[in-house]
Amino acid sequence: MSPLPITFLSDFGLEDEFVGVCHAVISRIVPEACVTDLSHGIRRHDIDHGATVLARTLPYAAPGVHLAVVDPGVGTGRRGVAVRTAEQGRLLVGPDNGLLIAAAQRFGGVAEAADISCSPFGADRASASFHGRDLFAPVTGVLAQGARLEEVGERLEAHELVGREPTEPSARNGTTAARVEGIDRFGNLSLDVGRGLITRTGLRLGYPLVIELAGERRVEAVFANTFGGVAAGDLLAYIDSWGSLSIAVNRGDAARALGLAIGDQVRLSGAEAPSARQPA
Repeated sequence: MSPLPITFLSDFGLEDEFVGVCHAVISRIVPEACVTDLSHGIRRHDIDHGATVLARTLPYAAPGVHLAVVDPGVGTGRRGVAVRTAEQGRLLVGPDNGLLIAAAQRFGGVAEAADISCSPFGADRASASFHGRDLFAPVTGVLAQGARLEEVGERLEAHELVGREPTEPSARNGTTAARVEGIDRFGNLSLDVGRGLITRTGLRLGYPLVIELAGERRVEAVFANTFGGVAAGDLLAYIDSWGSLSIAVNRGDAARALGLAIGDQVRLSGAEAPSARQPA
């Protein structure tokens, strides 16, 4: 039987050997494994960012074993876990800090779980600071070979898993309070505002969106289909490829222009007149 496909997400970056050595551990266990790197550019120690990226990317991956490591609590009393989703039977492996839960919920929630902190498949002399290599990677490898959850750890009830408090944007009197959920390498700002709330706020293509920043600074962005809907250097709002409202500067860097970072709050409101700005 062919091994299950594997995906890998972390905040390790690519400058050091961390990602490569995790790959090496997996390949020693299952040489024929197919490992897809979803991202290793998660903001350092940012569990919420990792959870968001994992949840929105996994639907594009084949069901298999999904390794995720954003682990500021490594070496402490936090558990390592492996979970199986209710739909598609996907296996998620990582720290029990809420990182895996949003992704599991995309597939019907957690059907079963195991505490792998003392897994027999972990390294004999595990480092207290690198569970990605010494615990999560080897467990990922044996699960890809077909091992059952009860073989890699002790049974854990789904309600015992650590969750994350969801952040929900609020809309009141035509104004939406939103949070910067992600920033890509182009400086585009992804907000925690989905299509449903966009529809309820009444935003219309070609109309301005007023963005209120800290210190009562206000800027306008045209609500457009894509970057070319405004002139180079102009600010726009658009529905990104994940279905979220995003803010960008056409051929520029919105995060730098607006001075925003992941986790920052903004307030959004629509305008009643269409924008007079046209792309060059």
